[in-house]
Amino acid sequence: MTEQATDLTVRKTITVEAPREYAFAVFTEQMGSWWPLDSKSIGTAEARTAVLEPREGGRWYERGIDGSDCEWGQVITYDAPERLVLDWQIGADWRYDPEVHSAVELRFIADGETRTRVELEHRGLAEAFGNRAEQMHAIFDSADGWGDILGRYRRAVSS
Repeated sequence: MTEQATDLTVRKTITVEAPREYAFAVFTEQMGSWWPLDSKSIGTAEARTAVLEPREGGRWYERGIDGSDCEWGQVITYDAPERLVLDWQIGADWRYDPEVHSAVELRFIADGETRTRVELEHRGLAEAFGNRAEQMHAIFDSADGWGDILGRYRRAVSS
């Protein structure tokens, strides 16, 4: 799970107060309720929801208020309730690009009956973003990047 000599992999870990099955379901089935569409939307229309199709090969996208879809990537691995791998197909210009591929892997690890540790790893940045990889790593690794997204997810699990 590492990236070449210069490690540009983003790693984040949080713990949520919920059983693993519920934590996985909130992440995959309720993404539209917690994803920060106000600040993390790439479609041309105002975003209404975020959708993750719950199967390998499924789409990962946002739906606009006008009914249009804006792709984000695909589901590579859907192993409920343990593991999810998403193909991030958003370029450094924050537009969908079917030629861009980095992987966002999430592991849901039971920590007793009512707690779950969620480990996120976003890798493949050097290959996906080339000379902009360090810049993209800094964005993804920032408090406003995956940290903000996982914080919103944690609040959704608790509510």
